Amino acid sequence: MKKISHYLSFAFLALIFLGGPSFSAESTVGAETQYVFNTLLFLICGFLVMFMAPGFAMLESGMVTSKSVSTIAAKNIGLFSIAGIMFWMFGYNLAYGIPEGGYIGTLTPWSDGSKLETGYSDGSDWFFQMVFCATTASIVSGTLAERIKIWPFFIFTAILTGIIYPIEMGWQWGGGWLSAAGFSDFAGSTLVHAAGGSAALAGAIVLGPRLGRFSKNSSDKPMPPFANSSIPQVTIGVFILWFGWFGFNGGSQLALGTVDDATAIAKIFINTNLAACGGVIANAIVTRFYSGKTDVILMLNGALGGLVAITAEPLAPTPIAAILIGAIGGIIVIVGTKLLFKLKIDDVVGAIPVHFFAGIWGTLAVPITNADTNFGSQLLGVISVIAFVFVVSLIIWKVLAATVGIRVSKEAEEKGTDVAEIGVVAYSIRD
Repeated sequence: MKKISHYLSFAFLALIFLGGPSFSAESTVGAETQYVFNTLLFLICGFLVMFMAPGFAMLESGMVTSKSVSTIAAKNIGLFSIAGIMFWMFGYNLAYGIPEGGYIGTLTPWSDGSKLETGYSDGSDWFFQMVFCATTASIVSGTLAERIKIWPFFIFTAILTGIIYPIEMGWQWGGGWLSAAGFSDFAGSTLVHAAGGSAALAGAIVLGPRLGRFSKNSSDKPMPPFANSSIPQVTIGVFILWFGWFGFNGGSQLALGTVDDATAIAKIFINTNLAACGGVIANAIVTRFYSGKTDVILMLNGALGGLVAITAEPLAPTPIAAILIGAIGGIIVIVGTKLLFKLKIDDVVGAIPVHFFAGIWGTLAVPITNADTNFGSQLLGVISVIAFVFVVSLIIWKVLAATVGIRVSKEAEEKGTDVAEIGVVAYSIRD
């Protein structure tokens, strides 16, 4: 019996080392298993991106003065709900019903046509794309805080999420003309962030600054009763956004059915994290150098600037490149903030420097690490998306201003939008 067992053991080892049946995991899986893993990726990363909604709400409510906090809460839950309905009614098919190399899809509601050959559930894809759409609207909210009427903002949000954003994102992600031209934006530095920043910039120009925001020499002035209402709340909001960004960038790999996809997602997570770290440290060093103090608000926005910058290409860079891309994005936030002060454009939370300026940088930086792209196509995409979103948004804001009005009265602004627009005071002190 001992001899037989020795022979069997030898045969077993020979099968392993000489190319017999493999007992290791297969490098590929069946179509149904891939369908399940891909669908799971969309759903998990989708709710991570949805978690960015409370991140935006906390960041914005902490950055405004104490008399506008309830308004921020109402705007954020309202815009997310509007985005969900509008992207179902029109947005998805405007983006993904686009002809190959075309410009616009169809104004029809989304419907579920899930099949195994697609590789994932249609519903999971709709959900993942919808939360991106809502993110674009969230960018606009903070910039215009403390002086905009809530219902005109909701009207603009409906148009942005139902029509404007879906059209321009379809140019790339829906297989439209920018995709055919070679433009590359992995997870939306331009298609989501610079687009949202463009809409915010147009609104800020039409709306004008808050009362008493700027002095005659264009420097910023603190807003009474105190600005900002809660720096700890802003910090928590930024950490939530940072956390949600792993879903934002990781889910944009769009597949988790192979070893290569799983490896790519892990690398995307690492590069996303390193870029945010680079943005924070760069801003801490720069603000200390030129002002003698370490500005926590610019550090927080530096993290977001780094995240926005890496979003256009989080897979190709090396770790060192990711840190540098994020660091430059963070420094651009500082420069952009100073520029807005000079131009007397009031951006309450710094969304334009973070999303608009850093988004442009991140998109134009893609060819540095991705040899399959080129600067010309990237510049074409940036200019096209920004021009389209800015011009259309500017027209809509002007129409709203001329009809229903978009700015609260001077008296309402002095009392606070919580009292004038919402009727609920966020913070009240009682004996």
